[in-house]
Amino acid sequence: MLSLRGKVALVTGASSGIGLEIARQLVAHGVGVGLLARSQEKLARLATELGNSLPLPADVTRYEEVERAVAQLEAHFGGLDYLINNAGIGIFKPVHELSLQEWRQVIDTNLTGPFYAIKAAVPAMLRRGGGHIINIGSMAGKSAFAGGAAYNASKFGLLGLSEAALIDLRYHGIRVSSVLPGSVDTPFAGNPTGATWKIQPQDVAQAVLYLLQSDPRITVSELDIRPSQPPRK
Repeated sequence: MLSLRGKVALVTGASSGIGLEIARQLVAHGVGVGLLARSQEKLARLATELGNSLPLPADVTRYEEVERAVAQLEAHFGGLDYLINNAGIGIFKPVHELSLQEWRQVIDTNLTGPFYAIKAAVPAMLRRGGGHIINIGSMAGKSAFAGGAAYNASKFGLLGLSEAALIDLRYHGIRVSSVLPGSVDTPFAGNPTGATWKIQPQDVAQAVLYLLQSDPRITVSELDIRPSQPPRK
């Protein structure tokens, strides 16, 4: 397996949940990590706690902020090897009840945000001779559900973006992978926590480590993670 020590990663949505656990495990493996999220105060506290990380307050829906964060990360650590697109939101309503603002908010964060991050990160990766982009999607990117119009559309779109980016970037030495978790035990979108049957954030982080450590001769384009024993319907 590839050693990650000395590599540099940018993790979006790094202030809590899956993103925070990914950042924590990357730091534990010797990776310098840029922590991108909107809360400057929280990121500063987490960077002190984690070590070997840089707080990068930014909104993924604003390209100029993402571009600036990549430049700051590259200047601080000397390069960029990995991009983990994790930032996301969920607003769940029947399609005819979604407001225009709610639709845009979900699409801009979950789909346009990853595109912005890829666009900003690829030049830095090329300067390093390659890299790996991992998009944290969802099983909702394959299976629609009632009330999921905006969220499903964003995650179906993210899967398409990932597959096209893989084809565009593979001869530049940049791998692109998607991780599609099922139900994860985080307070995402107001969900209650503590369900033992659910996937844990560390499970998703372990999947990211597996992809990053895999031999460069292969690209795992898609990795589905499902609870072993969800409640019976």
